[in-house]
Amino acid sequence: MRFNKEMDFVHWSKYFFIFSIVLTVLGVGFLGFLGLNYSVDFRAGSNVDVSLSKNLTQAELKPALESLGFAHEPSITIGDQRVNIRYDEELDNTQSEALKTAISKLDDQASYEINTVDPEMAKELARNAIYSVLLSSLGIIIYVSIRFEWRFALAAIVALLHDAFMVVAIFSIFRLEVDITFIVAVLTIIGYSINDTIVIFDRIRENLRFGKQKTYEDLKLLVNKSISQTLMRSLYTAFTVFIAAFFLLVMGGESIKMFSLAMVIGLLFGAYSSIFIASPLWLLLKKRQKPAVKNNPA
Repeated sequence: MRFNKEMDFVHWSKYFFIFSIVLTVLGVGFLGFLGLNYSVDFRAGSNVDVSLSKNLTQAELKPALESLGFAHEPSITIGDQRVNIRYDEELDNTQSEALKTAISKLDDQASYEINTVDPEMAKELARNAIYSVLLSSLGIIIYVSIRFEWRFALAAIVALLHDAFMVVAIFSIFRLEVDITFIVAVLTIIGYSINDTIVIFDRIRENLRFGKQKTYEDLKLLVNKSISQTLMRSLYTAFTVFIAAFFLLVMGGESIKMFSLAMVIGLLFGAYSSIFIASPLWLLLKKRQKPAVKNNPA
């Protein structure tokens, strides 16, 4: 389906470039000072999920946990009839039983799920997560370079990294927990972002094949036309996936909340970058290709 009116997306692209650059600088600053709030998946320690038959407060839980005499004070997150307790140390069987006994005095129907990660496993998980993101990005660069020209590939990878970084930056700014499902979400976002971008690039390439572009203004009109022709398809796809991710976030369990939130953020930035970052960036690169494609003073 085509958008009925061709909008001048390229004209507004410089403002979106500035917006993205500002967000990127802020994200780098927050990451440098705050880092990421890693879950037990990426650092040694124990994570205890407790399902309760009633709601408990911090005032009730803290004295019970402090009396256990662990080396480090735990991080406690309270939800609706749920409590998450995270220790920076590995709990042995004796400590785990002591923890269960302390909480059972407050709720004798409580059930427990305890996950412990040792330092070597945490390092391996973090290392594999980085490799998976880098390898997937490299594969996409190779694929787009073969299918299109290198300018398309460069613009696509910039948009892809932009989307992934924005999710990482927001998680850093708001101190949201980064666990193994977050990495899955980032990889999913990368796949969605490149797919949405390639749809527009395919239309640009098709229009280039049948057009006679001699000046920068001709290319600018072609990019605006290509985006307009694919806009509704991009918006429909983004909206459909967004609705699914949003309901997963609102109605899904605690274990997939960070995955769902990362997906919601990534989908929004993915649709934004495909339209306002990737295609205008390709145009800038194409503008510098050769003297035949030059700016029109008019």
